[in-house]
Amino acid sequence: MTSYPPDERCPTVTTPDRYTAHLHLTGDLDHTTADELLALALRQMAAQPDLRALHLNCARVRACDPMGLSVLLALHRRTDAAGIHLHLDDRSPALDRLLTVTGTLGPLTSPPGRSGSTTGC
Repeated sequence: MTSYPPDERCPTVTTPDRYTAHLHLTGDLDHTTADELLALALRQMAAQPDLRALHLNCARVRACDPMGLSVLLALHRRTDAAGIHLHLDDRSPALDRLLTVTGTLGPLTSPPGRSGSTTGC
């Protein structure tokens, strides 16, 4: 396993306005970092009660394991329930492939209240 300097793995947050937050992710979204991402996102949601768009910038995400995917789904459920649109920005082809193969691309990129499913099931 590769070790990283503490500041290289830590997501950074920018808030251009009271309705928007950007979390800039770096490294792997896996069993060692997934809980940290969820906790950070939930803290940001609590700190910004008017939040309507939560952007996860994935440009520097190298890999996503099942725990990372699980946290993305959990975060989507939380943001959807709060009426917040979760955006997965700058996804790599590998992340898009993972989301497509697992059938989660549509649900994870749909506006709040919409499943992204094209079937009635």
